[in-house]
Amino acid sequence: MTDVSFSEKPAEREAQMGDYIALFKPRVMSLVVFTALVGLLAAPVSVHPVVAFSSILFIAIGAGASGALNMWWDADIDAVMRRTVGRPIPSGRVQAGEALYLGVALSGLSVMMLALAANLLAAAMLAFTIFFYAVVYSMWLKRSTPQNIVIGGAAGAFPPVIGWIVATGSFSIEAWLMFALIFMWTPPHFWALALFMKSDYDDAGVPMLTVTHGRRTTRAHIIVYTVLLAVLAVGTGFTAIGGPLYLATAVLLNALFLKGAWDIWRRDEPRAEADSYGTERKFFRLSLWYLFAHFGAILIEAALRPYGLGGW
Repeated sequence: MTDVSFSEKPAEREAQMGDYIALFKPRVMSLVVFTALVGLLAAPVSVHPVVAFSSILFIAIGAGASGALNMWWDADIDAVMRRTVGRPIPSGRVQAGEALYLGVALSGLSVMMLALAANLLAAAMLAFTIFFYAVVYSMWLKRSTPQNIVIGGAAGAFPPVIGWIVATGSFSIEAWLMFALIFMWTPPHFWALALFMKSDYDDAGVPMLTVTHGRRTTRAHIIVYTVLLAVLAVGTGFTAIGGPLYLATAVLLNALFLKGAWDIWRRDEPRAEADSYGTERKFFRLSLWYLFAHFGAILIEAALRPYGLGGW
């Protein structure tokens, strides 16, 4: 839990707008917005542009609120990790209490407004997603189990489901396929990060797989999850949200992803350190493009479908 010293620590300077924006984790928010938009547009139901824009806006606000709540709770470990020490709260630019109040207020606003703009089911899913990320993942899983990323990955996988529900008002297998793509992608993505960040999670006392089971086990887990992800991703190409363009994208990217996972698995620590963990960094960077490219292909297939060009 956030140490009280963070909430009482005086700000080093008056917070700027950019500091509050940083609380919302804009890079994570961009992925949430994009996958939610794909879920909305890939649905077989047209949505009025005003409803679509409003819904995506409120989903983005909900994602930002989750980020603020996560930073409030994790301020103590963020201050220890090199990757996060510059965040607004541990750096003293924003008070922990401000992040808490902002996160709670925006969470309520986003859920209420999505219910008005779209439907109650979409709003309920957004509320559950915020709760899952802020409470289930941040407050419980992250500090208690090496399965934190595996189970907690569900929080980042819900946005396309919410987008689909905005359009259709219901669940479907296609929405859950998009959920599964993100869910299965999350562990190898973060485990690769944990490998080349070396001692960060150790120093912070976070039971990441690299800390609890060792780096060799983590490398083995990466290749197992990557194989399962590849099967899922390519198989999705033959479903209603797939098509020739998506399938070609999935085959190419998953071949590269499998090659990257194989290279990580066959390395030992001395070789990895000598290479400054370059292979792990390359895999991590590829993982960022991997998800955007798959969802981009789903979006293009959906755009072409009305003209008889997308899908099968």
